[in-house]
Amino acid sequence: LTTLSRTPHTRMLNPIQVLCSDITALSLEPKQFASYTEADIISTVEFNLTGELLATGDKGGRVVIFQREPESKNEPNCQGEYNVYSTFQSHEPEFDYLKSLEIEEKINKIRWLPQQNAAHFLLSTNDKTIKLWKVSERDKRPEGYNLKDEEGRLKGLSTVTSLQVPVLMPMDLMVEVSPRRIFANAHTYHVNSISVNSDCETYMSADDLRINLWHLGITDRSFNIVDIKPANMEELTEVITAAEFHPYHCNLFVYSSSKGTLRLCDMRASALCDKHSKLFEEPEDPSNRSFFSEIISSISDVKFSHSGRYLLTRDYLTVNVWDLNMESKPIETYQVHDYLRSKLCSLYENDCIFDKFECAWNGTDSVIMTGAYNNFFRMFDRNTKRDVTLEASRESSKPRAVLKPRRVCTGGKRRKDDISVDSLDFTKKILHTAWHPAENIIAIAATNNLYIFQDKVSSEMH
Repeated sequence: LTTLSRTPHTRMLNPIQVLCSDITALSLEPKQFASYTEADIISTVEFNLTGELLATGDKGGRVVIFQREPESKNEPNCQGEYNVYSTFQSHEPEFDYLKSLEIEEKINKIRWLPQQNAAHFLLSTNDKTIKLWKVSERDKRPEGYNLKDEEGRLKGLSTVTSLQVPVLMPMDLMVEVSPRRIFANAHTYHVNSISVNSDCETYMSADDLRINLWHLGITDRSFNIVDIKPANMEELTEVITAAEFHPYHCNLFVYSSSKGTLRLCDMRASALCDKHSKLFEEPEDPSNRSFFSEIISSISDVKFSHSGRYLLTRDYLTVNVWDLNMESKPIETYQVHDYLRSKLCSLYENDCIFDKFECAWNGTDSVIMTGAYNNFFRMFDRNTKRDVTLEASRESSKPRAVLKPRRVCTGGKRRKDDISVDSLDFTKKILHTAWHPAENIIAIAATNNLYIFQDKVSSEMH
């Protein structure tokens, strides 16, 4: 990997360094190696559009926001670290009495809105309810009211003998998080995606069978734009797995399915987008057909490139790059963990084969990243076709330590640091990853730990 860092195109694959440890150590647990509960497991990670803020959601319905510290004057080349900015409870467990169903508080997705003023806004969703939150700062407080005393109680009008002008006095910085909108009762099935439109006025939410379009200012109704529910549920053959708006064409969006297909839809064509504009599907190779073919071809995540020209998709074993102008097959395919092909039977038995891995582009669309098992995550350089496997673990990474590339061997000769396929830990999985929109900073969720890595030499950043 050191040799890679000397070539101009592979800066994204430099050894990366650890900046901060984990959510539990930072905000919830005083002990570094404290045990965790199911509620502490991170379920989504998302940078805002500038990369200055990073939000994580967990299975306990909490949202933790990290803020990047400004660069130090003493070390101008040292990038600011991310520290806890605010923690709040976004969702609580609910019970649907009509259907006798428990609704988990787990945060499925977080999406930031483009910043319009000093405050920040984000959407968070669990299986059923989407909420819009306002995050704002207060560092001044008004003093010298005429009709209120210092405690905020109303004075008797007879005691007010003179008038004064209230003044703003400095105070310790307070971060206030307040709910602004609650979008509920629009999904029969579990919400798997939310995506903010480039018009900054609307967003969509997708569940297994339907996609709804919302206006950010209207909570009591949404507009159904995709409905794939068959008249007879016994005829159901596929479900929607992810959906996203085009980064700058507000009329275009894409959604993926459990059959491994992508559908690009144009909202200008018709009100209900059941008829897609383009269908991206790769014909199956009959020689590779097996009992698991349909399961592993299901797309778990889809992301538009920053340029809007390409689509990045993740299925169980691969990541694919699709060109919007070519529907017949992906232009690039990268094997994430091909060594698991022989293990599909046991992965089916322990339900790992249904894990939904996410994928991410770097800021220039030249490198892609996705997670794997054993707390490994993979990076692929699209220009040089080189790839690297790195590990997010507390044991092997100390603050500012350089990460060493890892290698999984499938048999035959083993090098010193190689890991055998049989010794991989399938309970440790990197499902959620995010890449800073402009710099070489990545966020990796490993169970209850959040790792933030950045390039070793900040001056080499794009």
